[in-house]
Amino acid sequence: MSGKLIGLILIVAGAVLLYFGINATESPLEELSRTLTGRYSNETMIYLIAGGVAAVAGLAMLIKGR
Repeated sequence: MSGKLIGLILIVAGAVLLYFGINATESPLEELSRTLTGRYSNETMIYLIAGGVAAVAGLAMLIKGR
């Protein structure tokens, strides 16, 4: 597989993870948890962080071409 293809796959996977993470932040249970603790649940944070990292890594691979 070429680096550009892997980069594109990482960007798509990152976007999907970010989508699920953002949707999770808007759920009623997550809003209650955030109200009581002041932060999102670990699962939601994993979706958001992993999505961001995957998207940035994919973009870097796409630009670099490796």
